[in-house]
Amino acid sequence: MASNELSQKLQARKAVTQGTEPRPEPELSPVRPKPQENPQESEAACGDSTSELSAKLTRRLDINEGNAVSRPTRVFNPYTEFKEFSRKQIKDMEAMFRRYDTGKDGFIDLMELKLMMEKLGAPQTHLGLKNMIREVDEDFDGKLSFREFLLIFRRAAAGELQEESGLMALARLSEINVSTEGVMGAKDFFEAKVQALSVGSKFEAEIREEKEERKRQDDEKKQRQAAFKQLQSTFCS
Repeated sequence: MASNELSQKLQARKAVTQGTEPRPEPELSPVRPKPQENPQESEAACGDSTSELSAKLTRRLDINEGNAVSRPTRVFNPYTEFKEFSRKQIKDMEAMFRRYDTGKDGFIDLMELKLMMEKLGAPQTHLGLKNMIREVDEDFDGKLSFREFLLIFRRAAAGELQEESGLMALARLSEINVSTEGVMGAKDFFEAKVQALSVGSKFEAEIREEKEERKRQDDEKKQRQAAFKQLQSTFCS
């Protein structure tokens, strides 16, 4: 056993002396495997981009076909857009609209329109109600905004509604008389032109009347307060 060990040492010594000792091979750094992508995440990312592209294409197709839902870009002012109606008429229409907007969401939906027509004494079928909304539903949302509600009376005054239609019944049975007072309901073209030219002065006159009415109410209130104070001082003295 000792002789074998001695023999190995002598051979190693000889190899060093002759320069033939084998050099240890350098250790190679372990190669780290490249992390694999999660196939579910890749599919989800691909699906999101596909859905977004599909939505854009659908929107463009709806716009081309005239079926796209409009996106409001400006504030609606009924007094400037519906100049053929007086301020009183528009306020009456707004009061009527709010009365039947039982959901208080700024729209009259199918069920609220059904109730309105029943209250007016002209009940409509489900299909008839849908046709009424569709005739003035410019944004295709299936309900009436206040602007679309005003369109009913504009078309009624202009004679653009069918006589037996539900919208004509609504305009005729409401307490708002637009067929005789509205500019579009004037007797002839020249009378309509005269009324159209006087819209600005009429509008200003109505504003002045409102201010005078508020001033009169304030004066009466002050007089009542002064009379009450005088009466109070009489009892306290």
